[in-house]
Formats: sequence, structure tokens, C-alpha cells
Amino acid sequence: MYAFNIFLKRLFDIAVSGVALVLLLPVWIAVAIAIKLDSKGPVLFKQERRTKDGRIFEMYKFRSMVVNAEGMGAGLFNYENDPRVTKVGKWLRSSSVDELPQLWNVFKGDLSLVGPRPCIKYELGDFDTLNKKYKKRFEVKGGIAGLAQVKGRNENSWDEKVTYDNQYIEEFKKQGIILDIKILFMTVAKVFKKQNIYEEKADESMDDAEAARLAEEEIIRIAHLPDEDTINV
Repeated sequence: MYAFNIFLKRLFDIAVSGVALVLLLPVWIAVAIAIKLDSKGPVLFKQERRTKDGRIFEMYKFRSMVVNAEGMGAGLFNYENDPRVTKVGKWLRSSSVDELPQLWNVFKGDLSLVGPRPCIKYELGDFDTLNKKYKKRFEVKGGIAGLAQVKGRNENSWDEKVTYDNQYIEEFKKQGIILDIKILFMTVAKVFKKQNIYEEKADESMDDAEAARLAEEEIIRIAHLPDEDTINV
């Protein structure tokens, strides 16, 4: 039954992403023009991410920051009033329109419409030494939308997001494609509310770069903590 649900999930992904790519073509053109008029650099932002079994792929987004933003300030993190975000980029992020190019990733098979958000290649540290909890989220293909995002988006810690990701994996085994459809509807409602767009600092007195550095170190530390069954031995 699980294999059949995975087959249906792939058919659903191809059908929805294919139709959306065609229908949203005018939006793609309008956004591309707006980005080019607003700031120097490419229309699309490409980034190496991890999906099922830790496989690396190139994920696409509409560029919402200045070129080479990853090497500046908060790096991978995006706090409120981030100076790296362009004028058009603020709207792209608040409306989640910046995520639309990932429909091409879905159509190609890199992503699913629903699944754990694919992490940046190096975001969790060494993939091979991740603990069981963090490695479990890679049992399925990453997604544009996910249970973790509808349950809080950036207000959740990485550890909370992983808990929701693993919950999704288990619930999909029971509900199949119906669960994906539910999450997609909840995602649309979440986007319109524009909640939890920015990440929160552990200490507001820190500047963006310092807060991001400490947050990244903590994420990697927790992702490599010993498994509970190992501790209890």
C-alpha cells in the first residue's frame, strides 16, 4: 500500500506542478522583470540542497537578496529588516512567490509538493553522522510545503521542525495522498496570513551575524547528539 501511495504522490506532483507551471507563466515573466529592474544579478537563485537519502540537487528560487548574500551578515539566516533583502525581495518573501520556481524541481523529480523542507547542503553538518531523529527526515523526498511549515514555519526551532517532519513521514504511511492535499490547503491559508516569515534570534541584543553563527552551531550540535537508545545502553 505504501508503494502505491508513493506512486500516486508522484503522479499528483507531476500533474499539479505541470499545470501550475503553465498557468503561472505570466507571473514568472512579471516577477523576472521586477527583479531585473530592482537590483543587479540573475533572476533565479540556485542553491545546493539535500533531499531523500541525502542526495544533493540544485534548488531554484526567485532571487530575493543581493548577489552573494550567503557570505554576508546573517549567512543562511534571515532576520527581520535584513539589509541583504531587496525591495522586490521583501514582497517575494512575504507572499512566498520566491518559492514558485521550485515547481520545476517538483516536475523534474527533485522535490515533492509536500515533504520535509530540503536543508542546505552543509546546514546540518556531516550527513553521514546525523543522529537517527535527524536522518529519518531524509527517508522521503523533500517538499515545497510541509507539516513543519503549517505548524509554525520559522517560529519553530530546527528540532521542532524535524519532529514535525518525522510525524509527517509516519502519518503519510496511514493517510497517503490525502495528507498531502490537507497540508497544501493549510499552506495556502498560512501564506495569506503572512505569519512567521522571519527567524527569531535567541538574544535580541546580538547583531545578525553573531546570532546566526550561534544558531548554526546549536543546530549542528543537536543534529549530532547521541541517539537515546545509545545513551540508555
